[in-house]
Amino acid sequence: MCDHHGAFPPRGSAHDVEEGARLTPAFDASGLVTCVATHADTGEVLMVAHMNAEALQKTIETGEGWFWSRSRQTLWRKGDTSGQVLRIIEMRVDCDQDAVWIRVRVGGDGGCCHTGRASCFYRVIETGAGARPDQQLQFVE
Repeated sequence: MCDHHGAFPPRGSAHDVEEGARLTPAFDASGLVTCVATHADTGEVLMVAHMNAEALQKTIETGEGWFWSRSRQTLWRKGDTSGQVLRIIEMRVDCDQDAVWIRVRVGGDGGCCHTGRASCFYRVIETGAGARPDQQLQFVE
C-alpha cells in the first residue's frame, strides 16, 4: 500500500495520524477511502461511496461530492447527470483517516440514490430473535 498520494502529505506515526491536525489519508490497497454521506439537516445516511486521492482532493477544493467508481473505474461527480449534486456542509475524517464523513445538502430533486429514492438505504434487514438471513427485506421508502 502506498502511504503517499498526490497532494496529501505522507502519513506519520499512529499518534500523529490520530491526534495531529494534518490530513494524511490511509488509502487502501486499491487506493481508496470510504466516504459516508449524510443529510446535513436530518442526519439520514444517504449513500456510501469511495474516493481515490483525486476524488478526495476535488471534493475538498470544490465543496462538492466527487467519487471513484469501482465498477466503471472512473472519477465522477455526484449529480453530473441527475442534478443531485452533493454540496458539502461539513467534512470529517475518522480516527485513523481511512474513512471520511460528509454532511451534505443535495441539489436537483433532493434524491440521492440512482433508483430515484432519497437514500440508498431504503430496505430494512430484521435482526434479533427469530430473524433469519434468508428473510424478505422490508422497504421503507
